[in-house]
Amino acid sequence: MWAEQLGKQLGRPTRSLAGWLVSKFLTAYNQVLEESAVQLCAIQPGDTVLELGHGPGLGLQSAAKLLTGPTGHLIGVDYSEYMHQMAKKQMMELIANEKVTLHHCDVAAMPLGDSTVDKVFHCNCYYFWPDLRKGAVEIHRVMKPGALMVTTLKLSRVATIAAKGVMPGENWHPEAYMAALRDSGFTDVRMEDKQDRNITFQAIFATAFK
Repeated sequence: MWAEQLGKQLGRPTRSLAGWLVSKFLTAYNQVLEESAVQLCAIQPGDTVLELGHGPGLGLQSAAKLLTGPTGHLIGVDYSEYMHQMAKKQMMELIANEKVTLHHCDVAAMPLGDSTVDKVFHCNCYYFWPDLRKGAVEIHRVMKPGALMVTTLKLSRVATIAAKGVMPGENWHPEAYMAALRDSGFTDVRMEDKQDRNITFQAIFATAFK
């Protein structure tokens, strides 16, 4: 029972003691992965960048620093109202200046136009999507032709957590996620081992082919 409840909070934190604890855990656990995903995207100053499942806002803060051009714009989506509101507070000034836009929504139904995004990144996110294929199709829809998506995770830790019954189903397997990407029109889908600040992790790259 505890594993199932933890999995629900990790996938969609609520405004509660459990949700607050999860937000603190995500801040500490995801920092290197979030910042590495941003760096691996090779964001340019004028890009339109999308973060999926932005959580408390670590990745948003890192990416925003790189979008210094007049057309640079950052978009974040999260399924958790609690995380959405937390990130809104973190990014308040940039939202007011229209450099950042945040949406409380499902990855599989984003209020974004077709072929409008240059770079996409996310960290410890896809395991909680109910339908990998549906999510991948929607992400592909909003990405420009040739746009890059980077996903970061520490596979050994994910596998350990999954073995305890925290992750729902089998979606946590990188192979399942990568297969969904290929089936949805992504090309050059690959996973590489990376290291940053003495932490070894995995990065999955995918390019939108249109």
